[in-house]
Amino acid sequence: MKTLEPDLRVKLGPMELKNPVIAASGTFGYGDEYADVVAPNLLGGIVVKGLSLAPRPGNPPPRIAETPSGMLNAIGLANIGVEAFLKEKLPWLRTLDTTVIANIYGHTVAEYGEVALALKGVDGVDAIEVNISCPNVEKGGMAFGTDPEIAAMVTEAVLKNTDKPVMVKLSPNVTDITQIARAVEGAGAHIISLINTLTGMAIDVETRRPRLANVSGGLSGPAIRPVALYMVYRVVQAVKIPVVGIGGIMEARDALEFLIAGAKAVQVGTANFVNPRATVDIVEGLKQYCIEKKIGRLEEIVATLRV
Repeated sequence: MKTLEPDLRVKLGPMELKNPVIAASGTFGYGDEYADVVAPNLLGGIVVKGLSLAPRPGNPPPRIAETPSGMLNAIGLANIGVEAFLKEKLPWLRTLDTTVIANIYGHTVAEYGEVALALKGVDGVDAIEVNISCPNVEKGGMAFGTDPEIAAMVTEAVLKNTDKPVMVKLSPNVTDITQIARAVEGAGAHIISLINTLTGMAIDVETRRPRLANVSGGLSGPAIRPVALYMVYRVVQAVKIPVVGIGGIMEARDALEFLIAGAKAVQVGTANFVNPRATVDIVEGLKQYCIEKKIGRLEEIVATLRV
């Protein structure tokens, strides 16, 4: 007797994904870099490397350091800029049969709006993810995502300049992440993703120098998964819009934790550096879990935590 294939489709705001596994921004390039090892069309979506108005070279090296169960990075949001992205990367992305999400950032509220405007009406970009963990130069370098009012202003600026669903990516480096979540929901965000990296540092005790030229960086990987999972759980309780879970997801069981906690989908980041096929392995793992548990539709397990 043939086993029926489980339905992995998920609704994410106004979008439907073929499965809940999305490649996270900054860990999958612009998609084509992984094409030789991962068939992009097997994924629920791809979030491209963060885009700014102008190209950015990023921070000086060293800008990656391995830590216990994780890694620190201070890449500095290096990217080719939105104009080059539209000319050089988008034509290939348009050939894909998967959801393409453009991650954007700026250093002023107006800059966020300008990047969003550059993507308005662009065929091949299905949604925008707004990185609000960036330093706000108008507020002395404070991250946009640490102040509910400013996070809402950024969200409104992007929404005013786009015709695409807007997902806001939250920083964990705050006292109460639910305040920020409610603020961006109130400003009109369609989806929330979390968490971005935790701020950390590492020191070489032989040289007594920081392991990163930037001194501090963003901590990611399995080390942050329990923190990410708890923050996702709390935000799911606090808002009515869909939530995407991010943070240390290495295999299907990790993804299942986030789904059971209430996330509609997940993003896979650091795992891509350890196992370039991590995303497709997780898709297959979710399928096998559904078959073993006789679950016909994966969405049946979302928000089923028993407390």
